[in-house]
Amino acid sequence: MLSLVFEHTDFLVVNKPTGMPMHDAQNGIIPSAQVIFGVSKLWLVHRLDDATSGCMILAKSQQAASALSQLFERREIQKYYLAISDKKPKKKQGKIIGDMQKARNGNYKLTQSRVKPAISQFFSFPLHPLPLASENDTSANGANSNDSFPKGLRLFMVKPLTGKTHQIRVALKSLGSPILGDQRYSSSQADRLYLHSYGLSFRYQSEHFQLSALPLAGSLFESTIMQQCFARCGQPWELKWP
Repeated sequence: MLSLVFEHTDFLVVNKPTGMPMHDAQNGIIPSAQVIFGVSKLWLVHRLDDATSGCMILAKSQQAASALSQLFERREIQKYYLAISDKKPKKKQGKIIGDMQKARNGNYKLTQSRVKPAISQFFSFPLHPLPLASENDTSANGANSNDSFPKGLRLFMVKPLTGKTHQIRVALKSLGSPILGDQRYSSSQADRLYLHSYGLSFRYQSEHFQLSALPLAGSLFESTIMQQCFARCGQPWELKWP
């Protein structure tokens, strides 16, 4: 369910669940947020793919929507994403740079040219099951068990410096690490697309905001091992980005 991360006089920051559409007169994020949070009218400032979850800004007025949209256009709002893959990347951290071209069936591909490139910075962290404290110590979903937790998973923290369609999905695909559940880009099947808009950092009306929210759904995101990894990684704006 849609949840509130932060409320300002001019905008809301909400945690969008996976599967909630951007444009639907009844079930889209705008009509849903208006009902849930009791706001008469809201405006979209930016977008996420329907299957992507996480932090989104919704403006409370057309003036605020215009001001916030300009911040996005000027790249003055820093965005941070979480993703999981079960494939080892070609490199563990760094930048992914290249032009994006349309491919078949609405897909995109990354090219080596850099005319108007998509640029993403990233870190990746191996996800190793931790040993149980005792034979009787089990989590509610069993995800702490060496036998039940999938092997070879990797958590990605991604900071896109541009805002291209499918940018992160295509970037990780180009590394050889398509996001779990991303059938469009030939990933392994999963209970959801494991891509989440984790945090936003920006300045609005002379005030600095750093806001984040963890995923609300997904068996891997909800596991004890993943929660421990989130705690170790810290807030995304604290990292020394490559």
